[in-house]
Amino acid sequence: MGIRMAVCDDNGADARYVETLARDWAAQAGEAVQIDCFPSAEAFLFACEETGVPDILLLDVEMPGMDGVTLAKRLRARSEEMQIVFVTGYSDYIAEGYEVAALHYLLKPVKREKLFSVLDRAADRLRKDGKVLTLETAGEVRRVPVRQIRWVEAARNYVTIHAAEPVTVKRTLAGLAAELDDRFVQAGRSLLVNVTCIARVSRTEIVLQDGTALPIPRRAYESVNRAIIQMR
Repeated sequence: MGIRMAVCDDNGADARYVETLARDWAAQAGEAVQIDCFPSAEAFLFACEETGVPDILLLDVEMPGMDGVTLAKRLRARSEEMQIVFVTGYSDYIAEGYEVAALHYLLKPVKREKLFSVLDRAADRLRKDGKVLTLETAGEVRRVPVRQIRWVEAARNYVTIHAAEPVTVKRTLAGLAAELDDRFVQAGRSLLVNVTCIARVSRTEIVLQDGTALPIPRRAYESVNRAIIQMR
């Protein structure tokens, strides 16, 4: 089926340059891609009404009219799966990136090897987002998409998976962790957290994008912080 990709940038030369690099990446990676370019956030939103959101969006931050951060917030309300990569001449928007779970920031002028690395990660995320956990609980089988899991907590012989709805099953935390992927980091003996859902972290707690605060032991801070950095 291939990957649908979009470049949204009011600078036509920058957009064409990024599109060319993205096509080179696709040829090297053996990925079939469809790439569309848009000169504004408004033009992109209009097209989405007809075609839906793309799999990967390479999004300029500074644009007249609606800026890239505002557009990303609107899009994230529609799709959790879309991989958003900010492209900008400045490094002042990292906090906003946490709010919309941006995959990465690329500084202009975009470097070929850096874009290739980010697109590799985006394609890998798209493949992972199709993974589903099959869980048996209370006499029924529940299928939970891994991308929906925000955190997992353990108590005695049970774990509770916090996704669209919480699900409690008789499992060990280690056993469940083996079925997850590198988006999840262990934050203490009884807690797994989806790094892409983290808004901020301190030495005493993790705050998720939905406002949930999860207490963590001080010794977990470094590993959680390192996992966040590696995901960026």
